[in-house]
Amino acid sequence: MMFVVSEEEAAAIRAALDQGGEFAAAIELRRLFPGIGDNAQARQYAKAIAGWKPLKLPPRPPVQLRKIPKSHPRRGP
Repeated sequence: MMFVVSEEEAAAIRAALDQGGEFAAAIELRRLFPGIGDNAQARQYAKAIAGWKPLKLPPRPPVQLRKIPKSHPRRGP
């Protein structure tokens, strides 16, 4: 089975695991993804997802704006 988990969903699963244990995390996962019907499989998925670290992306480079010359044909009046 393949599914996409957002960072918000992963955080909810982590919180359920921290507060209520594996079973609570499995229930949260099944609430978010109703197609998962097996509790044992849901526990495995929840434990794997809870172990993920949030991505820390490098900062984006600043946008460099260019000035359009007054004589440019696309420049408005």
